[in-house]
Amino acid sequence: MSAVSDRLPAFPWDKLEPFKTKAAAHPDGIVDLSVGTPVDPVPELIQKALVAAADSPGYPTVWGTPELRDALVGWCGRRLGARDLTHRNVLPVVGSKELVAWLPTQLGLGPGDRVAYPRLAYPTYEVGARLARADHVAYDDPTELDPAGLKLLWLNSPSNPTGRVLSQRELTRIVAWAREHGVLVLADECYIELGWEADPVSVLHPEVCGGSYEGIVAVHSLSKRSNLAGYRSAFLAGDPAVLGDLLQIRKHGGMMTSAPTQAATVAALSDDTHVQEQRERYAARRKALREALVGHGFRIEHSEASLYLWATRDESCWDTVAHLATLGILVAPGDFYGPAGAHFIRVALTATDERVRAATSRLTHPTT
Repeated sequence: MSAVSDRLPAFPWDKLEPFKTKAAAHPDGIVDLSVGTPVDPVPELIQKALVAAADSPGYPTVWGTPELRDALVGWCGRRLGARDLTHRNVLPVVGSKELVAWLPTQLGLGPGDRVAYPRLAYPTYEVGARLARADHVAYDDPTELDPAGLKLLWLNSPSNPTGRVLSQRELTRIVAWAREHGVLVLADECYIELGWEADPVSVLHPEVCGGSYEGIVAVHSLSKRSNLAGYRSAFLAGDPAVLGDLLQIRKHGGMMTSAPTQAATVAALSDDTHVQEQRERYAARRKALREALVGHGFRIEHSEASLYLWATRDESCWDTVAHLATLGILVAPGDFYGPAGAHFIRVALTATDERVRAATSRLTHPTT
């Protein structure tokens, strides 16, 4: 058996540790804008639902409770415009990262099969292909790929790390191409509720998919919209044939969302008020950080959605990381997301208001 190091790339975040140490030495402490992990409280109605379901001694089901499936179907119809969904079109998963990492394996992909993902992308798409021992390829435009052996096409709109949003026309073209060539489309839409200068559209929207979910599955997460990263709450929606196979595989693997988390998810998806309140927090942080970065000499590209600013000073991303670390600010180097990011950094909006004020002050008055 091959060593892990032969199958997987080095864990990128380990390379950031020296810069984290440097930033932490700042007299006013570190401002960590490197990881998109929520810092704001879990909304009270969700906490109450979790507590109310705490006495759950029995095993939950992989498919989830009927109430959960109702909530998933209802949210997809209300928020994504997805029509005529039934319980067969939805499947809860134990956080979206688990799904991304293990999906090629669960789909039965292996040597000779190809998995494609955006050239600038969340690293776990590649990891998932490697775990399955499948081939992987990065793209700029997926419709220019050679479809031979291509079994899985990842889309990510809004993008992590760039915040780029694919238009309805682009999505429609890509879905049509994938169907023509028999390629399964997995659309990572985990940031769809966080559009700023664009209104993200789902692949499940009838104008994109033509009212049919054949060959398409969307991935959604409650980590960012509802501050539930610690709950590991996510779900799939789309092609019932694909989801039916995954349901059977995940039953055998015991991949069950906990019963209290299922109840909390029902509460979260039934309420839009807390989502709007969280959006407003992020919008204020985004505005402050964007202005401070531009004033400090950065150029912001894309970033029309998601929880990040994609910024550059037209230098090595590691030089930028080192520079900001001297100000006590930690960011993610763009090459974590592919070689095309070598001159960019990703700046997360997931810091408290107080820490964001500290960052903007240091960027505006770097010598004080």
